[in-house]
Amino acid sequence: MGKGSDAESAEVLGEAFFEERKVELARRVSEKRFTHVMGVVEEAAIIARAYGVDEREARLAGLLHDWDKAYDDEEILKRVRELGLQVNPWILEHQPRLLHGPTAAAALGRDYPAIPARILQAIDRHTTGEIDMTPLDMVLYCADALEPNRRFGRVDELRAQIGHVTLEELYVAVLGYWTILIIEQGKTLHPRTVEIWNAYAVKNEKPYINTKRKERK
Repeated sequence: MGKGSDAESAEVLGEAFFEERKVELARRVSEKRFTHVMGVVEEAAIIARAYGVDEREARLAGLLHDWDKAYDDEEILKRVRELGLQVNPWILEHQPRLLHGPTAAAALGRDYPAIPARILQAIDRHTTGEIDMTPLDMVLYCADALEPNRRFGRVDELRAQIGHVTLEELYVAVLGYWTILIIEQGKTLHPRTVEIWNAYAVKNEKPYINTKRKERK
């Protein structure tokens, strides 16, 4: 995936490729989903600028992240088989809706091999996160949650933190918010959610403790 030449990679980051995929996407997803995607594109650009991440890569990742979102459960399972992906059997049975990230990344890498691997990775990870998120991964994950059409819960509060906390702190805050929201809605968690959360909680435990101590003084 994403093994094109430098010239080809530069081309896929250009406006022409973006507009062509935008037209294609509009045919692949519902109007409501398309509106969400364009909101993610907008928010990804804002977050990328705030944290010095390549804005072109962030916008393209935002545009393509829900490439396979229109597939229903049966269709996404067929897509997994078509692409030859190795997937946790529990996910196949209980959370096939989360597979649209991995299938999109694999299909886009196959169909547009010049797309940089880092963009495909961000697309692959945008639904579940990972324990070693790159800045681009975090930008897309946060943009998906905080895009302008999201108007519920603590989204406005989280959005206001952009540029005022580190990118990793923003990601951890969004990860925590979405995890709690899923639990409150009685939905199943991805099997690795606790592992991912614990990895960042342990990593950031001391700074968080120190901050709380300062606040008490």
